[in-house]
Amino acid sequence: MLMWTLDKFVKPDHAAAIFKNFYLIGRLSNIPIYIIGTIQLVIILGFVAGFQKRWTYLLVLFFHSVSTFSSFRKYFDPFENLLFFAAWPMLAACFTLYYLKDLDTLYTIDK
Repeated sequence: MLMWTLDKFVKPDHAAAIFKNFYLIGRLSNIPIYIIGTIQLVIILGFVAGFQKRWTYLLVLFFHSVSTFSSFRKYFDPFENLLFFAAWPMLAACFTLYYLKDLDTLYTIDK
């Protein structure tokens, strides 16, 4: 029942295609994809809540860096992959958030 509910919202085939095409790792079954997605979700929730800012902000920066640099070949065809160019300003924003993490005190768990 749980897998059916997760399959309704999470598309493992789509996630596997993303892992294969962008992160250069393929042939993952559904279980590792669910595990990776769950870990990323917990980190994002910690990031949004401001919990353990040093680590959650750093991990968000790391994940977005991997995502941006692993899809580098998409930038060679800019008119087909225009959305990928939004990754660079977002990477700069993630870096800035990490750099200024100690000043982020509004609505955070850790003050």
